[in-house]
Amino acid sequence: MSTYHPPHIPASEITPREIYMSRRGFMTTAAAGLVFAGAGGALAAPLTASPSAFKVDEPLTPKEAVTTYNNFYEFGVNKEDPSQNAGDFKPTPWTVKVEGMVGKPKQFGLEELMKMPLEDRTYRLRCVEGWSMVIPWIGFPLSALLDQVEPLGSAKYVAFETVVRPEEMPGQKGFFQPLPWPYIEGLRLDEARHPLTILAVGLYGETLPNQNGAPIRLVVPWKYGFKSIKSIVKISLVEQQPQTTWKNANAREYGFYSNVNPAVDHPRWSQATEQRIGEGGFFGAGRRPTLPFNGYAGQVASLYAGLDLKANY
Repeated sequence: MSTYHPPHIPASEITPREIYMSRRGFMTTAAAGLVFAGAGGALAAPLTASPSAFKVDEPLTPKEAVTTYNNFYEFGVNKEDPSQNAGDFKPTPWTVKVEGMVGKPKQFGLEELMKMPLEDRTYRLRCVEGWSMVIPWIGFPLSALLDQVEPLGSAKYVAFETVVRPEEMPGQKGFFQPLPWPYIEGLRLDEARHPLTILAVGLYGETLPNQNGAPIRLVVPWKYGFKSIKSIVKISLVEQQPQTTWKNANAREYGFYSNVNPAVDHPRWSQATEQRIGEGGFFGAGRRPTLPFNGYAGQVASLYAGLDLKANY
């Protein structure tokens, strides 16, 4: 994990919440009509989504920070690398293959995915590194996709896989590879089907930028951010707990569940507090207590009844 450097965000680049919210009424559905320029870098296209009860009454993280300060190792290991190195990535055409223990395996084209019932969902995001954001996503429940393929009774987990394109993703090529590719993640089936779990296709009213996981990514708001896998190309329903990239890289530090838990420290730092990006410095002013399950305990704690969350971190 790279060292935190608070992003400098000019006041002119911060979209005020009232302006963002007011312009939502003027947006038209992009379907899958992503616009391209130059070597294939996607330009943002507006999206229309239905209002949702899934929101938090907290200030949004500035769009400039959301799109320039993030982890996406396929484009580099530093926070600024994804925004600087993702311009050649081509998010269309795109398909997501859903297979495994399902009655109706299917390959979904991006056009079909963008016609799913899209909703505005404002969620907290908590990184395992100790920083957090509040992001206005646009997406649809993962359960809506799973329903179309009819999971079998033997399916207990859902495995996810990211695209491998070293010619477009510079972090995937060269002598030094920070992680094995493809990036893989997994959830229990009940976690995947929970109403909070979505597949996001946009943020801040527009299609996902390349650096944020275009064209489709997972968002699981009660888990650390690395669980929300980006640029998904395959979803598999399986019986056994799937392998995950960070658990394979360092099982002592990154477990399968990775629920946000202020009572369970990372071996190298405390998880009791966090820095909300856009609020003060990393040390001292601006840090806030981390909430169990990232503030979603009322909705998801019952999923883990009887499970030791220190042993099953």
